[in-house]
Amino acid sequence: MNKCTLSLHLPDILTSNLEAPSIKWLLETSTDPEVFIAAASLVPLVEWPLDLDVSDMLHQLSDIFTSCVGFDGQIVPSLDGKASACIMAMSHLYCGRVLHAYPDRGELHGRGRTDFGMFNEMTWWNIGDANDTVLTTTMNLFLPEDENGGFMWYSLDDCPDHVTEWLSHCLPYHFVTGRVNQGIEAFAIKVISKRLSSPSSPSNQIIANCTLLACVMVGVQFDKKNIIRIDKSAALPQVTQSLLARFQSVLWAWDGGDLEKDSTGVTRRAYHLLNIICRILELAQSHYNPSFDTMRNLDVCKKIYSRAKSPDLSVSLSALPNALRFTLTASQVSRDPASLWTDSYSTGDSHSPEDFDWLVEYLDYIYSDDKEAAFDILLLMSLMEVRCSPAKQHQFFESLIACMGSNMPVHLRYAALRAARIVREEIVSIDTIDVNVRDMVLTKLSPAILTTVCPRPGTTLADDPHHFFHDDRDKCYLELIFPLARNSNWHPHLFGDHHIDRCISMVGEYCRSYSRHAFYLSGILFRIAPEQLSVPSLDAITEQQWWDMISSAWFCAQFVIGDIYCFESLPVLVEGTKRYMGVASEDGLERLVRCVDVVLDILEGRDSEQGEGESVTVTVKEFRAVASDMLEKLVNSKGVISS
Repeated sequence: MNKCTLSLHLPDILTSNLEAPSIKWLLETSTDPEVFIAAASLVPLVEWPLDLDVSDMLHQLSDIFTSCVGFDGQIVPSLDGKASACIMAMSHLYCGRVLHAYPDRGELHGRGRTDFGMFNEMTWWNIGDANDTVLTTTMNLFLPEDENGGFMWYSLDDCPDHVTEWLSHCLPYHFVTGRVNQGIEAFAIKVISKRLSSPSSPSNQIIANCTLLACVMVGVQFDKKNIIRIDKSAALPQVTQSLLARFQSVLWAWDGGDLEKDSTGVTRRAYHLLNIICRILELAQSHYNPSFDTMRNLDVCKKIYSRAKSPDLSVSLSALPNALRFTLTASQVSRDPASLWTDSYSTGDSHSPEDFDWLVEYLDYIYSDDKEAAFDILLLMSLMEVRCSPAKQHQFFESLIACMGSNMPVHLRYAALRAARIVREEIVSIDTIDVNVRDMVLTKLSPAILTTVCPRPGTTLADDPHHFFHDDRDKCYLELIFPLARNSNWHPHLFGDHHIDRCISMVGEYCRSYSRHAFYLSGILFRIAPEQLSVPSLDAITEQQWWDMISSAWFCAQFVIGDIYCFESLPVLVEGTKRYMGVASEDGLERLVRCVDVVLDILEGRDSEQGEGESVTVTVKEFRAVASDMLEKLVNSKGVISS
């Protein structure tokens, strides 16, 4: 992409179809001051083809601006509007003329003055900060080759929207023609930030203009005719995809060295644009294809982390949150907490737990000071189903416990719950991990998990119903607690930390919903049934609720038995079902038999393909016969009574 020019899919600009010739005619012929100001104000709003000669216009605008200056060397107050319109119109036309003449550095204005000198002279008069910003930006297009310094850049805080809009359009000319220094780089970043951070959602035109500016900053080249476009919104998919591809390639090529020694400046710009690129990708999410190079992007994050911890400190750790955010947005992963439970991501890259040890270290370092970065880390780890290495287990579980704290933002606590579900195998196999980690998991992680799904003290259902029941959150919680119930070492903690009480409270909410919750709830409660005397609240579950939960569990079994924990739980569900079949109606038993048949078909296919689970299949098959016999007896008994 560095070696060729990208031509956007935009229609050619035909001079005959544009407003530019009409505006040119008005400026050159009108004697009405109001008409002149109106025409001059339109100059930056239309496209000026590169083959349209505007030399006379430039001279005329320069002369009229000079006529607005009084004898005291200041702009006449009543002529402020005319002077400002001339400044903006001249600057806009000069950008196009410079692009047309590039790489020639010949003077465009003539009349014995250099272009640089003319614009510099115009800044001497009291013309206001906005006009100064426009002139200073244009003047940099004529910066002498031996001039290494920059100019004072005015704040954009009070800059009118039409000026920042023009700046986002004209700044690509600087990068395309090579008239750029670090002052221009920093200013361009400020302009993009302001344009994309408006209270109202920016338009596609604003996003496209800012995206193209970011593109040229990192080395994407374009046809001149596409640079002069005022509205580039039709090319938004192209420029966004080009930006993502080019930005990634620049970052991947970085060796982790000192960015200030970057001879081209492209890598340095890419590094400083991290936050901007994330914002662009979030706004244009539907306009580009996601990147599947997650591990390569994470390697860049790792370089930043390693470099920031090195003695020379040539790279700041403050860039790492933006680099992680870029890794997510490049993959089109939403950071919206509402999408936390539904997003999934699969990467073809191979990785080992040790590849993420640095990320575990960084999470431990950052979670107390930067909650959003901690959220991104946990979101990334859960989406990629990252398991930490044994060496980092203790540190990782400590961070999870802290992020689940009641003082943490809700979305961070939920992200920690989702990350804990990914490592549930380690949590279940509590007997096989380091004794210090085991003690911490049992005594601290267990109650911390409960805080993510339980209402805070004093909260009522009317205050926040999601604190009591939240479908996706509760499913994630049950998927974590469900396998713990198979380990008897966990039972005292499931009881003592009130996980069982929480599960019982969910029965009424989910037992009739035909959701997976019912399968997990039945598995948890049936496994602890021998100990039910120690849980008086079990008595609150009616026989009908038990049966409703069991019916829903069998209906959902077909969707979950691919999970080894769910598969192994089928015999437990069989025994529990036998216990409550007496309350089933004829319709209920018919539905049960149909569901069991579906499960059997899946199990028998699994047995034939993998040759495993025969005992489970036999158990379910025998139960199917029992249920069928019971249904037949119920039907026959009704027939006898009827006759």
